[in-house]
Amino acid sequence: MEQDGDGSRAEGNIAPSFLRRAPASPAAARRTPRWQWLLLAALALLLAIQVVLADRATLAARAGWRPVVAGLCAVLRCSLPAWHQPEAYTMLQRDVRPLPGRQGVLQVQASFRNDARWAQAWPALSLSLSDADGRVIGRRLLQPRDYLGAAHDPAQRLEPGQSAQVAFLLREPSAATVAYTFEFR
Repeated sequence: MEQDGDGSRAEGNIAPSFLRRAPASPAAARRTPRWQWLLLAALALLLAIQVVLADRATLAARAGWRPVVAGLCAVLRCSLPAWHQPEAYTMLQRDVRPLPGRQGVLQVQASFRNDARWAQAWPALSLSLSDADGRVIGRRLLQPRDYLGAAHDPAQRLEPGQSAQVAFLLREPSAATVAYTFEFR
């Protein structure tokens, strides 16, 4: 029964009017059109591509991600930084000797190989000179232009398995120099 304006109950349905209507099926009321799902998937894919492209330098430095980023950059024509993995260089030979006829000058010769799976830019070489007690008496970080000379092309890469030989002169920091170590950076 319903109440009239004066407070008395009228004959009929007791339920309020919004409950008397036939409810629509919940599945029909909540069904999202297919085009909205496709649009959402396309936007998510676009966002993922943008994240990969924006962070491509960091991702390309990881061996597992490099092929993915390289493939994406090949399709989208973006630039990819050269692979840089200094620990993948192997020193094959090294020799540091006084240069005959020139006091205080050392002649440095070294050969190394790129053991990475990708081509790499030429490494920076860190050369440390030590005395008989093992104290470092001189250290120099040589960039590729320092040991290859002015003819060095920064775009040039060392291919996987490729060896290189370098030679340069260095001022000896002390006559007490007896040992040296190389590191790739």
